[in-house]
Amino acid sequence: MQRITSKDNEIIKNIKKLKTKKYRDLNNEYIIEGIKLVEEAIKENAKIKQIVICEENEQTSSIPKELMYEIARHECLYVTQKVFNSISDVTNPQGVLAVIEKTSKEKNEIDYSEDVIVVLDDIQDPGNLGTILRTLDSTGLKQIIVSKGTADAYNPKVVRSTMGAIFRINIIETEDLQETIQKMKEQNYKIIVTTPNTGKTIYDIDYNKKVIIIGNEANGVSPQIIKQADENVKIPMLGKTESLNASVATGIILYEYVRQKLK
Repeated sequence: MQRITSKDNEIIKNIKKLKTKKYRDLNNEYIIEGIKLVEEAIKENAKIKQIVICEENEQTSSIPKELMYEIARHECLYVTQKVFNSISDVTNPQGVLAVIEKTSKEKNEIDYSEDVIVVLDDIQDPGNLGTILRTLDSTGLKQIIVSKGTADAYNPKVVRSTMGAIFRINIIETEDLQETIQKMKEQNYKIIVTTPNTGKTIYDIDYNKKVIIIGNEANGVSPQIIKQADENVKIPMLGKTESLNASVATGIILYEYVRQKLK
């Protein structure tokens, strides 16, 4: 156990740097914060590099004793409230955060045994991305492919939105989305994109060996990706709204997959 009282401590400086994508990529690490996420990380055997605990929170027993026993098995740093606030990313911190090692590069291979593969084409909003990961986890799917232009999955806001799903989903970033899609087609997957300009709906397709492309919030699926699609489908709507939030649309599509799976 190590106690740190200065914000200028090198360990604290390095943790602060992980708030930016540049250093998350460079160190292959990211930050999780809060009782729920730390608990999930331990339960899912995430690669925890160190856990930081605010002394004041530990003394007031706001962190459950059972969790403290588990935390004690890892490398722990105790810091003052002032130091903890300097590395925290939330308004009302719970007094515990951890540095996690990202998934190894070796695991960034597509698993072609899954019925459905979700692909994100330049999704920008961290909240949307986090919700999509959480929804994906709820359906039992274990991977997602994201384009280079998609928001960073290890952004603190994304990580919080996943509610622990980040530890169970393999996030595969591709430098060339068109090339990756072509490789999936060669594995006998059919490419599905959503567009309002079609008569076929998400209820008219069989969710077996399908790749579901979710497009950018403002512009939808990019034209070059649409050209690679095998089928265009739409989410039928009875009201006047013309489009849905990306994470809502993903949830509707994936739960049609779940419905068919249960049937």
